[in-house]
Amino acid sequence: MSRRVVTRDGTGLYVRESGPPTAGVTVLLAHGWTLDERCWAPVADVLGAGPGRLMRVVRYDHRAHGRSDDTPDADKTLENLADDMAEVIEQVCPSGPLVIAGHSMGGMTTMALAERHPELVASRLAGVALVATASGGLGGAATLGMSGRPARAFLVGKDKVTASPYWTGRRSVTRHPALLGPGMRALLLGRRPDALAVRATCETIGDCRPTTISGFTPTLTSHERDAALATFADLPVEVLVGTRDRLTPPRYTRRIREHLPDARMTVFPDAGHMLPVERVTGVAARIASLAHRATAAPAA
Repeated sequence: MSRRVVTRDGTGLYVRESGPPTAGVTVLLAHGWTLDERCWAPVADVLGAGPGRLMRVVRYDHRAHGRSDDTPDADKTLENLADDMAEVIEQVCPSGPLVIAGHSMGGMTTMALAERHPELVASRLAGVALVATASGGLGGAATLGMSGRPARAFLVGKDKVTASPYWTGRRSVTRHPALLGPGMRALLLGRRPDALAVRATCETIGDCRPTTISGFTPTLTSHERDAALATFADLPVEVLVGTRDRLTPPRYTRRIREHLPDARMTVFPDAGHMLPVERVTGVAARIASLAHRATAAPAA
């Protein structure tokens, strides 16, 4: 079932729900930069097929992503994404234990939620999964994983391209997502990705608005939320990363775990940045373990 959530500033967000409303726990899935809720679909299907269907699964498109409304560049911030997440929770799953799984920018949004809405985290969250993400140190994110001379050349060219009508006037990156395959394999995917992982990555990024890419770059490169992780200190936390993740490599996950030493860390050999489509079963299992812990916990 799909629905539309309208936020405090009038931005419409596309939301998908599955599972019984009376389920013992809700799992909220937040996607990454330039992607949309479709990247969580394989994991959502696995979670929904679990014994007894104890979980309700909610996934949504961030503002300026997928089928949600676009917003001005000034509103493309992690702070706004965190406030949007709080409103999705309030309107779609206002009661009961909640597990949040955030991939890449979705994980950063979850950290911003802890920073901006600590009372919500304290009252509702029963577990957190931080998937292929970072708590800071992403000043090089605008270079798409490059360094040195290629990175400098990219940054010079980027400013010219993103100011041009060819960039700002386009509704999507490309109408031919298959053409992105070689680049996506090199940048976002690990060793020998299957057809589902390649297709989901290329289709979601191909459908992305170009201004979403450039508009969110400043908030990602300035993201520094090590301190916000303390809000999760008393919760079960899963941190996941692939050994071949080029955007948020394992050193970023280790940095998160330094601030959350009780978190369970899973490293997927040969996987890239797109864990929700590259390692569907493993990611779903880690999230399901958090949900099962939430339903097994005694009432307060």
